[in-house]
Amino acid sequence: MPRASLRQKIGQLFLIGFAGDTLYPNHPIVTDITEENLAGVILFDRLLAGKKNTNNIIDAAQLQRLTADLQNLAGGNLLIAVDQEGGNVNRFLKERGFPITPSAAELGRADDIRSTVASARQTAQMLHAAGVNWNLAPVVDINVNEDNPIIGRYGRSFSNNGQTVATHATAWIRAHRAEGIQCCLKHFPGHGSSHSDSHLGFVDITMSWQATELEPYQLLIDRGDADAIMIGHLINKKLDQNYPATLSSATLQLLLRNKMHFKGVIISDDMQMKAITNHYGVEEACCKALIAGIDLLIIGNNLNHDAAILKKAKDAVERGVEKGEISEHRIEEAYDFVQKFKLSLNRCHEPT
Repeated sequence: MPRASLRQKIGQLFLIGFAGDTLYPNHPIVTDITEENLAGVILFDRLLAGKKNTNNIIDAAQLQRLTADLQNLAGGNLLIAVDQEGGNVNRFLKERGFPITPSAAELGRADDIRSTVASARQTAQMLHAAGVNWNLAPVVDINVNEDNPIIGRYGRSFSNNGQTVATHATAWIRAHRAEGIQCCLKHFPGHGSSHSDSHLGFVDITMSWQATELEPYQLLIDRGDADAIMIGHLINKKLDQNYPATLSSATLQLLLRNKMHFKGVIISDDMQMKAITNHYGVEEACCKALIAGIDLLIIGNNLNHDAAILKKAKDAVERGVEKGEISEHRIEEAYDFVQKFKLSLNRCHEPT
């Protein structure tokens, strides 16, 4: 098999959203997969940029066709991701024929691991049937601030206790693996204490954040239940005086990699959130994130939609390498983490 070129490897560092519920020959995502070597896609039920109440997910039969077509384009090697936490964060809607599942907060309050396993299994079976192989869940933020506008109020955290969060997250992840679905912990280094929402701008957690918010992550890393960790666009000057976590080598390399010994793939939250776009161009931010230690960049293409965003971002990264701003070693390293994560899908179906 021929060795991948630098540009092909860069394509494997992106997870991109797209518009529409079917593919056609000149659809931009078709080009992204077949010509730009895209690592994966992220699916949404709505297209916020177009103020449309539908997008990639219409019903079960349509979604099965769409994901099969996407995988065929990639020779079966595509990451197909979705945010399906349950409760309020739910891309598979009841009115479109999908079963509803409880929120993390409801599961945590019940504190019955059998219920968490059952809910996770139902979710994972639904995703598997739909052709989705990666659930960007569970949230392992500790519910430090119950009035948190993006975590607490939406019931996205299992508990205000780190051990309880980790226990339910372990059950959730292992139930997904048993059905052939990978998971992702979020939002490192902890979004549960914040007083604002990173979709709307930078979130400074310096004064509210506590080191105990790392506890669920460390427990899950130590148990071997952390294959992917999503980084929040969070400013924590206790960790980095200058950059949000997504762009912070101190947070990603010194803390997560070196101190906490995380060996899985590090992924960004959506690089089109205003926490990023209010301060950087998407292409510039992608370069900075890679330098800092992000391995896989999510561009949701939903808050804003640009059919050419992958090519623009890849061009920017390639220029960064040519200028010596991004080392080829960093590209190789990130590429290897993504490929190892893809291989981990073959290790799913383990008993819970």
